[in-house]
Amino acid sequence: MIKCVILDDELLAISYLKLLCEQIDNVEVVRAFNDPKIFLNEIENIDCNLCILDIEMPGMTGLQVAELISGSKKIIFTTAYKEYAAEAFDLNVVDYVRKPIKKERLIQAFEKAADLLSSTQKKEFIEWNTNIGKSTIFTEQIAYIKTSEIDSRDKDIILKDGTMIVLKNLNFKSLLEMLPSKDFAQVNKKEIIALSSVKVLSTNEIITTISTDSDQFLKLHIGETYRNSLMEMFGK
Repeated sequence: MIKCVILDDELLAISYLKLLCEQIDNVEVVRAFNDPKIFLNEIENIDCNLCILDIEMPGMTGLQVAELISGSKKIIFTTAYKEYAAEAFDLNVVDYVRKPIKKERLIQAFEKAADLLSSTQKKEFIEWNTNIGKSTIFTEQIAYIKTSEIDSRDKDIILKDGTMIVLKNLNFKSLLEMLPSKDFAQVNKKEIIALSSVKVLSTNEIITTISTDSDQFLKLHIGETYRNSLMEMFGK
């Protein structure tokens, strides 16, 4: 299922695009915005995997918006102007659809998006800006993830060999979308564990295989909100 959010400064364009989307299988319009700033304030809290962005908007272009969200969402651009095509594809977006939008052309764009989303879910690595620059991190090497104590917008990844890498400005919701869902679970508001790092599981606590400075094994408190989903993952 493609869950998309629309951003276009013209209300008629939004209505028309929503109408087209409703006629296409496996596509759901979750939200629509006509103001880029409101869109940016809310997008990270919306359950979606694709954004359809108009390029020509007052105050902030769709290209500028895309630069801020391209790490966490797939993007389709719409525009009446062909001169933006080269710049749009430099951002590694899914597609560039010219207005007036035709249903058949939009279906092609959604098919591309579906293929990319499917391959992303199978990826064995994540790519993000870190404390050592843009990095590729292989998920099988990740043992544990926690919210940074220095800046809560950042996330500390602990690898199985003890190496720590800081993911810059990334929330847990977006991070979990990048990780293989069968291999990772959120334990509480501030911690994610690789299932391969779990040694003992009780209703309130996880004992991990991760050593601490005091030669003990790291223990994690299970938040009430996450308990049921964790137990289901382990067949409890």
